[in-house]
Amino acid sequence: MKPAPFRYHRPRDVQEAVALLHDLLGRGGHAKVLAGGQSLLPVMSMRLASPEHLVDINAVAGLDEVGVTADGVRIGALVRHRDLERDAAAFAALPLLRETLQHVAHPTIRNRGTTVGSICHADPSAEMPAVLAMVGGYVVAASVRGERQVPASELFVGPLETSLAEDELAVAAVFPTLPAGTGSAMVEVARRHGDYAVCGVVATVSLDDEGRVGRVRAGYLSAGDSPAPLDLSAPVAGSVVADADWAAVGELAREVVPTDADIHASAQYRSQLVAVLTERAVRTAASRAQDGPHRLTDDEGHAA
Repeated sequence: MKPAPFRYHRPRDVQEAVALLHDLLGRGGHAKVLAGGQSLLPVMSMRLASPEHLVDINAVAGLDEVGVTADGVRIGALVRHRDLERDAAAFAALPLLRETLQHVAHPTIRNRGTTVGSICHADPSAEMPAVLAMVGGYVVAASVRGERQVPASELFVGPLETSLAEDELAVAAVFPTLPAGTGSAMVEVARRHGDYAVCGVVATVSLDDEGRVGRVRAGYLSAGDSPAPLDLSAPVAGSVVADADWAAVGELAREVVPTDADIHASAQYRSQLVAVLTERAVRTAASRAQDGPHRLTDDEGHAA
């Protein structure tokens, strides 16, 4: 199939883009923003979305940059998954980004798709919304009213739905770095590498000053309607890492994470994956919290 007819717009800066969105919506138009297009164009081709106007921001200057500070990683709206995956400074600041991006679709998709676009698409099966929520990140949204920061805890309101206003343009996403003594991990199971996850887990484990388990948190892909992280500390809080009952954390996750059946998995199988993958992710995150910053090996994709 082919998309329904639409009018094409190509603004040159953020101010022009947000003014255009405001004007089009003010006149009763229906507009969509095009960045990487890896989510939008397929649904337009299937006519699941038929916007009257397409606002292509690929000519907007300054949105293709990755900024790294001691506090976090700021990713512009035009930064491709592949560019972020290969960014050495972003990896050093937050290794979880690269580890997760290697699970996002296939290289061809990552070459064109944008991280901010994936976040704003708010697919419950997508990896990057879960990471943003896990680290307490936020999206920077611009409009004719100015800029505002939208925390992940307020951004995702349901499957494929965010709290961004129709005339707002997401210009960046900010991922704070993890505090000292915190390890992270991301694991998932898919029918084929690069497919949507049947189930996935992003986890962090924080240790106290004595090296004992403090806080354990996990967020989920393809389980539940939003990536809001859960606190799973109870079974292991205060334990020495080597003696902690990580299987009990997986069982707690099985009890509290909702799962549904679809064409890929029964609810029971997905619930089993929640337990197994949670145990695997928190065990790995705890080990990394002990050992210091994680560095992927060549076998995992890139050396630091």
